[in-house]
Amino acid sequence: MKKRILSLLLAGCMCLGLAACGQSGDDNSNAGNEDNSAVTDSVDESGEETQLSGKVTVYMPSPAGLADKLAAAFTEKTGVEVEQFQGTTGEILARLETEAANPVADVVILASWSDGLSMKEDGQIMSYTPANADKINDGWIDDDSMLFGYSASAVGVIYNTTIYSELDADWADLSGSEYTDDIAIPDPEKSGACKDFLAGLVTGLDNGEAIMQSWADNGLTVPGANAAALEAVTTGEKGILIAGVDYNAYSSMADGEPISIYYPASGTVVNPRPAMIMNTAPNVENAKAFIDFLFSDEAQQMVADAYLLPGRSDLQCENRTNLSDIPQIPTDWDAMMEVATDTAAKLNEICQ
Repeated sequence: MKKRILSLLLAGCMCLGLAACGQSGDDNSNAGNEDNSAVTDSVDESGEETQLSGKVTVYMPSPAGLADKLAAAFTEKTGVEVEQFQGTTGEILARLETEAANPVADVVILASWSDGLSMKEDGQIMSYTPANADKINDGWIDDDSMLFGYSASAVGVIYNTTIYSELDADWADLSGSEYTDDIAIPDPEKSGACKDFLAGLVTGLDNGEAIMQSWADNGLTVPGANAAALEAVTTGEKGILIAGVDYNAYSSMADGEPISIYYPASGTVVNPRPAMIMNTAPNVENAKAFIDFLFSDEAQQMVADAYLLPGRSDLQCENRTNLSDIPQIPTDWDAMMEVATDTAAKLNEICQ
């Protein structure tokens, strides 16, 4: 009799247990059947879950194809619409200045870390700890967690292979007579990457300013921003592009353009692209979710596919030189920020 009672009790407990599991499964199933395409859960600073909806306004530099893919994937994941403005770092900063009285942007991404530091110094951005922060490359988050380097580019020497079959000249060597009137550089007042490179050159190398002057004395020209400067080399108008942005080179090489790229032995500047949340962001929770998304597996793979360096240290590229293989000039970003704007203006002045 006792055995029968125990058996009945055990069976009852098992049924209750199965019912509880079934209830959990039913709840999950019902939740899965609901239309969650327009919202997703996010956790705010108080630890409360919030539902995302509406839009987020993001200002981003090139490549345009990457910006479009990131926006589309974020919308598909969250239902939040992404309104974009795409432009050079200079164009983005000019737009922010124009809109200062009526802020629009939630997230701003630049191609210049020093310009991001300037925005921080001006009190324009807020602190946040993004998802996967522990996986982000060393130094690609500032000490106050306001700038998040979700990707990066480096500058190198891009050359036309129909003019130079091989080239490995260091920065100072490009002032040689064999390169006279055949060297170009992107406009550093339009290209954030070039501006930061020049700031790194003059602060990180003892002879940096002298090197810059020697290029000007050797007929250095400034065709325009990154795209225009690269075109001058792909067309053969110039044989060599100093401080050419590497992801543009890798993309053009994949398209069959007769160019190649290398990083001079004395080093270059790897420029993390800071993603930042504006203090005046109209859609703060959506902005935080967008920053989180930038460091997701999906977004970081898009970064790598666009020939940029991923922001996460656990990812490697197969289509370009990886971060660990790029020789770097010692960089002091605070010192670079102080001289970047004046150095860019000086380069344009001495090349006139």
